[in-house]
Amino acid sequence: MIGPTVVIEGKIVSGEDLVIEGNVSGSISAKGHEVTVGSAGKLKADISAKVVRVEGSVEGDISGVEKVIISKTGNVLGNIDAPRVTLEDGAKFKGSIEMDPGQPEAKQEASSQQHSPQQHSKDQSGKTVVKDSAPLSNVGFESDKSKAS
Repeated sequence: MIGPTVVIEGKIVSGEDLVIEGNVSGSISAKGHEVTVGSAGKLKADISAKVVRVEGSVEGDISGVEKVIISKTGNVLGNIDAPRVTLEDGAKFKGSIEMDPGQPEAKQEASSQQHSPQQHSKDQSGKTVVKDSAPLSNVGFESDKSKAS
């Protein structure tokens, strides 16, 4: 726990759940764990964790692998990226939210590769060359002149 009288400037990397009641400027990373910004917490930091819960104030971007929760006392100025986002009644938020409830990144990359077929070949020096062979269909515009004729 980072207490209410603690001030930290820099990068925090945590291998366990973290509760912040103090002031933090910089970045916080707790992959696979939960970060809670308590009601006395004041952050000017980007946060990346499995679950992010905000009861205090955050100015920065928030990335949650599972979910982000902004409580009724929470105040966020920044962007949120998580598959599930909860804004409780009374929460203050200004920014954008990107929600993709799909698969984790590795599986998303695999599925995106299925949608854009690629050809692999070797060049003269033996290096592998990847060529994207996805067709550009439904791309085009009709001229207003052709409609008027």
